[in-house]
Amino acid sequence: MSQDTDRERAVRDAVDRAQSGAPAGGRTIRDRFSADEIFQRIIVAADHEITSSRRELLASALAAGFAITITFLLYSSMYASTGGDPILSALLYPLGFVFIILGDYQLYTENTLPPVALTLERLSSLPALFRIWGLVLLGNLVGGALGALALASTGVLSPDAAAAAAGFAEKAIETPWWTLFAKAVFAGLIVAGVVWVDFSLRDSVSRLLLVYLSFLAIPFANLYHVVVSATEMLFLVYGGELSLMVGTTQFVLPVLLGNSIGGVVLVTVVNYFQTTERRLETAREDGKKRQLTVREWTLGRFSDSGRSYVPVNKDH
Repeated sequence: MSQDTDRERAVRDAVDRAQSGAPAGGRTIRDRFSADEIFQRIIVAADHEITSSRRELLASALAAGFAITITFLLYSSMYASTGGDPILSALLYPLGFVFIILGDYQLYTENTLPPVALTLERLSSLPALFRIWGLVLLGNLVGGALGALALASTGVLSPDAAAAAAGFAEKAIETPWWTLFAKAVFAGLIVAGVVWVDFSLRDSVSRLLLVYLSFLAIPFANLYHVVVSATEMLFLVYGGELSLMVGTTQFVLPVLLGNSIGGVVLVTVVNYFQTTERRLETAREDGKKRQLTVREWTLGRFSDSGRSYVPVNKDH
């Protein structure tokens, strides 16, 4: 009887763990993860991100920038076709984010959670974190800039939709700097919160509903997302109605800072400290021996990716 029980437990544990060692099922309740188990799943994803090549990161970030263009296109078109109705015009706003999250593209605001979690554990250096942020943000902005150029020069938008698209940036430019920043903090909180909860889900339908409802809150609450904001700003610049410097400093910069602080401080750090010392028990071997020294953590080269903490599960 004991041998059968041990065998059943071994089979169950094998089923409930991915090859990386991260939990695929909750220990206490099979279809529900604890905070520690969610953290373990997040840092496995972070390890993949932080050890990815520049080409992979840039290509994925470009794809996310193009997907944001879809959100901008649909929001402008729906705004024009519904006469600016605040609810109906926003119904398709989350579509670009659905592509990004379910398609596993690299989005700057989504990227605030996994790599930061790895850095907090001193399993990756601060320069490596900034390398990822810089590459992903660059790719997102280039993708959004190309998308905005296409929308501004090809006639895809109707005249009414083009006027609506220009109005988004014009309204933001008229908004006080600190108000934009505060709105962006809440948007960053929503995005990073989506990432945390997303790692607690195991089926695509639940993930779809999470992403759709969460990102619907951004236009409903008149909040700002940095990549969407940059795309809106560049659309106005291409039309000759705004200087790049003014758009960057008065619109994109406060949104970028707000998103970053909302994602990192209000969600990532808080979620990290709600976990316990068991948060890495299945996600790395050798305990503190794998941690970077303080010098490595703070002064590591930008090319460093830290030390991969994920032990390959040899039972798979």
